[in-house]
Amino acid sequence: MSRGLQTILLVGGTMIAATGAFAQTNPVKAGVDAWSNGDYKTAVADWRGPAASGDADAEFNMGQAYKLGRGVSADPAKALDWYRKAALQGHFQAQDNYGLLLFQDGHLAEAVPWLEKSAMRGEPRAELVLGTMLFNGDGGQAKDWPRAYALMTRASDAGLPQATQSLADMDKYIPDGQRKQGLALAQKYEAAARRPQLPPEVTSPSAPQIRTTPVPPSQVASSGPGASYSRPGTAPATPHHAEMPAAKPVPAKPATHGGWRVQLGAFSTEARARALWESLSPKVPTLRGGQPYLVHAGPVTRLQAGAFSSAGEAERACSEVKRAGNPCLTVAP
Repeated sequence: MSRGLQTILLVGGTMIAATGAFAQTNPVKAGVDAWSNGDYKTAVADWRGPAASGDADAEFNMGQAYKLGRGVSADPAKALDWYRKAALQGHFQAQDNYGLLLFQDGHLAEAVPWLEKSAMRGEPRAELVLGTMLFNGDGGQAKDWPRAYALMTRASDAGLPQATQSLADMDKYIPDGQRKQGLALAQKYEAAARRPQLPPEVTSPSAPQIRTTPVPPSQVASSGPGASYSRPGTAPATPHHAEMPAAKPVPAKPATHGGWRVQLGAFSTEARARALWESLSPKVPTLRGGQPYLVHAGPVTRLQAGAFSSAGEAERACSEVKRAGNPCLTVAP
C-alpha cells in the first residue's frame, strides 16, 4: 500500500461570542464581534490582555489570529504556543488544533495524546490521523489494526472522503476478523462520544449563554494509510509494504454490460452506501442511469457502479467522480 492518505486537514475552529450588554463588558466577546465585522486588529487588541491573564477562549482566539495572519502577521510558532496554553486548560477546539498542528509539523509522538483526546470526543480529523498512525505504527505507536479500522470507520461515517478512501485501502490488508473487531470498537467509541463532555467555559456556573462564529480554516496537505508524514522541506518517506497480510478477496457480482466498475466508497452500513449513491449519482453525468452495486466484504459494504466496457471508460468515469469531490477507484473484472 502506498504510504499516502491523500487528505486535507482543516485546522480551524470557532470563537466564542456573545450579544448585548455582556459583549460590551467582556473584552473576549467584544473581540469576537470586532472579528466578525472584519476589524481584526481591534479583535486582537481586545484578546491580548485576557490571553496574557490565562483566559482559555482568548488564548485560543490568539492562536487563530496568528494561524490565519489576521490582525497580526502570520506566525505558526506563536499560533502553536497559544493553542498549547488553551489546550492545557481543557479547551476542546484548542486541543483539536494543537494535536493536528503537532502532527503536521512532524512531532508525531507529541501529537498522539492530543489526537487521542480529540478522537475520543469524535473529532473526525483526529480519527483520520490517529487511525493512520495506528495502521502504520507511527509516532512510537505499536500497530493496532482493529483500532485503526475503528477510527477510520468513524471518520468515514462522519463524511470525510479521505477516510472513506483510506478505509477501502485498509480492506486490502486487514484480515476479516480484525475488521470485525474494529467495527465493534467503532460502536463503543460512538457511544462514548455521545456522552456529554462540556468544556470548562460552558460548565462554569458563571458562563453566559453563548453562540459561535465560524472562522475560515487554513488548509495543510497531508498524506494516509500508510501515510508518509514528511516534515517541511524534506523528501517524502519511501513507501513500504512490510508485514501487511492481504485480506481474502471478495468477488464482485458479474456486470451485465461490461466488466469494469468504479468504486465510490466503503461503509460500515449499507444505508450509508445507498445514501452516497443517491446524493452523488445526480451530480456525475456518467453515473446517471448507471447501475449501483453493493458489494459486501465481511463487515464492510463497498459501493460500486458500472458497468464499463474498458479500463479507459472506467478511468474517465472516475475522473468525473473526483471532480465532483468524491474519491474513486477503478475495479477490474
